[in-house]
Amino acid sequence: MEQFFRQYWEMLLGRLHGPLAFRFVLRPLVVIIMACRAGVKDARQGSPAYGWAVLTNAADRRNLLRHGWSEIAKVFTVAVAIDMLYEIIVFGRIYPGQSLIVATLLAVLPYPFVRGLVNRGVHRWRRRSQKARGLLRPGSSSRPTQF
Repeated sequence: MEQFFRQYWEMLLGRLHGPLAFRFVLRPLVVIIMACRAGVKDARQGSPAYGWAVLTNAADRRNLLRHGWSEIAKVFTVAVAIDMLYEIIVFGRIYPGQSLIVATLLAVLPYPFVRGLVNRGVHRWRRRSQKARGLLRPGSSSRPTQF
């Protein structure tokens, strides 16, 4: 059993080199771009950071997760397919569990983190620009004053 886990772990780590190594850059890059777009949209709508909202807002958690999954489902599917192609080329067979682990680590986990960071960054940037233009009173919320 120990040899099985050692071989499994070595196969996972061995994916960093060899054919199709660009996938370790391409997949996270696509996820980061998608998360940035969603984070900017969230900030413009005044929504809280995505990951935080999923953890703390039990009422909307299901909708938030559904929306987040619809954003990255295509990338996740392509990530699994590319990893399976790698497995066929290198190992001569498919290891679906490893493909799911790699696709999850590279496509699913970074999404809520990046989306939340972008949301907070855009929110702060918009607030500063509103203060600079005199649209926001010191100590008030991020909503501009109505004239």
